[in-house]
Amino acid sequence: MPLDEPSWWYTRKPTRLAVALRPLAAVYGRLVIGRFARASAQRTRVPVICVGNFTAGGSGKTPVVMAIARLLGRLGQRPAILMRGYDGSLAGPVWVDAERHTAREVGDEALLLAGVAPTLVSRDRSHGADAITRDARAPTAIVMDDGMQNPRLAKSLTIAVVDAQRGVGNGEVIPAGPLRAPLEFQLELINAIVVAHQPGVPIDPDRDVHGWLRQRFQGPVIASATEPQGDLAWLQGARVVAYAGIANPQRFFALVASLGGEVVRAITFKDHHAFSEADATRLIGEARSAGAELVTTEKDMARLEGRQGRIAQLRASSRAIAIAATFAPDELARLEALIAAALVTAAAN
Repeated sequence: MPLDEPSWWYTRKPTRLAVALRPLAAVYGRLVIGRFARASAQRTRVPVICVGNFTAGGSGKTPVVMAIARLLGRLGQRPAILMRGYDGSLAGPVWVDAERHTAREVGDEALLLAGVAPTLVSRDRSHGADAITRDARAPTAIVMDDGMQNPRLAKSLTIAVVDAQRGVGNGEVIPAGPLRAPLEFQLELINAIVVAHQPGVPIDPDRDVHGWLRQRFQGPVIASATEPQGDLAWLQGARVVAYAGIANPQRFFALVASLGGEVVRAITFKDHHAFSEADATRLIGEARSAGAELVTTEKDMARLEGRQGRIAQLRASSRAIAIAATFAPDELARLEALIAAALVTAAAN
């Protein structure tokens, strides 16, 4: 099935189609910049740490959000996560309850994040921030998942996550490329960059994303590694049917293979795909005919929660691979220093 993003967004040089779309991309970029010029940013009573990305599509942002929420907890803070709840039906503000809500209501990422820290879904981030600051649990910091290009909420610290393999693609703005706004403009919005190295995906030696960003951005560029978690010995030599409905499913399939799984079928769905009974029947049948186990991502597994019929059977038949963002000691110290400074500055203001 087709992905939400075209593959030619990630060619080394813009294709002829990308070049032809530059006039539309220029209009799109001006609209984003104009929104910032007209907006008045709302300030909150607690610091807001925004974790976003320069591009549409997957960059490894969710594991970094989780890591920052955990880091805030180790620093003695009570973090709450604020997000829009992409593809969920609830506009919010609503606190995510993993026992009650489904991915159809709050989105798959919200269910994952709620396992790390209290998570609030709100289409209007300003209203969401107000709801967090009024909550009886008295959160002391907000981690905002996405919203880097949203000017309505003032940020204490803004971190952009960049995939170490894909970088910023062809460097063009939507629809000519994956950038949400001109890169030079977006660099002015941020305080730091985290370059996420994905497991099982070799880095192109001719495409040094980390070094390329350091040439263009004067602030900290921090490296992270997205690592699989838990006991994965069962994957060694196992025949598997891998399926994924995420922005970059090939990354997941490469991870499964790197962990020793024999991927006999790799089945791709569009990002945030809502699985149907027919999908479940097909996947279960593929695994049975191949004599293989079903394996998927945590996000896909979250979308199977609370469902009935064949979808419930699919969930019971599937295993999910959990991942987490990790940092080398020196990189973790740099990230912690950035966050601690933002907390101090916010408290002083």
